[in-house]
Amino acid sequence: MRTIDLRSWSRREHFQVFRTFDIPHFNICANVDLTVFYPFIKQHGISFNIATVYILTRAANAIPEFRYRIRGEDVIEHEVVHPSSTIMGKDDVFSFCTMEYFEKFSDFAARNAEKIARVRERPRLLGEDKGRDDLLFMTAIPWVSFTSFMHPLKLPVDSVPRFAWGKFFEDGNSLKMPLSVQVHHALMDGLHMGRYFELVQEYFQQREDVLGG
Repeated sequence: MRTIDLRSWSRREHFQVFRTFDIPHFNICANVDLTVFYPFIKQHGISFNIATVYILTRAANAIPEFRYRIRGEDVIEHEVVHPSSTIMGKDDVFSFCTMEYFEKFSDFAARNAEKIARVRERPRLLGEDKGRDDLLFMTAIPWVSFTSFMHPLKLPVDSVPRFAWGKFFEDGNSLKMPLSVQVHHALMDGLHMGRYFELVQEYFQQREDVLGG
């Protein structure tokens, strides 16, 4: 972890302006193409949810702005950020499951399988991860092909990015899925969001290299 030097940071003015907003988050919702990705994971028996969480986390770790966090008057950059995703458990009640990010998908899937199973058996919303900011908040809404999405926020707002993906659908010969990304405007702009969506789509296209590595 390192502290950003605000005196020389090119976003210093943007940071000072947007951090004063009551709701400084902004959200982009767009469709990503799963045409080559979905058949690949089905053929290899890979969990769609785990693969999606991994790809979204890998892309976030590749873009520095998604690892920035606001702490008091400072901006820090984490070396690695980890996914904290909703998991559906018994009686249609979801829980939060904080996973550990590993660069190789095989390690990520294997080492987090036990955590996911444990959370399904013992649902919880609060735990030892309360107060951490090296996270990425994620959720799946597989029942709706939504065109917009809004996450709940508690004032004062934090600077943790939030992600949601919905029900995939056919568009001609393509298979697509809505993806929502919500971030703190004091830390990044639409340019960085555009880079993120481009990288996510690249990973979905390069499914064998990404998931096999």
